[in-house]
Amino acid sequence: MNGKASVTDGPFTETKEQLGGILVLEARDLNHAIELMSKHPGVKAGPFEIRPAEDLSAMVAESEKRRFRERKAS
Repeated sequence: MNGKASVTDGPFTETKEQLGGILVLEARDLNHAIELMSKHPGVKAGPFEIRPAEDLSAMVAESEKRRFRERKAS
């Protein structure tokens, strides 16, 4: 700004609000994510921000395998 460098914490606007939690949804696309979140009871308490994330299917599959092995062992 005004020819000077500006440093920020990230690409998002600075906010004084606190992050209340993170929900990870499996959705086909943004419209599907909006549809899923519109049914969440928390939307009555305040706004939600929906952002795309990496494809987590490999991580979810590994987690399911681990839980299955742990259940089988006990």
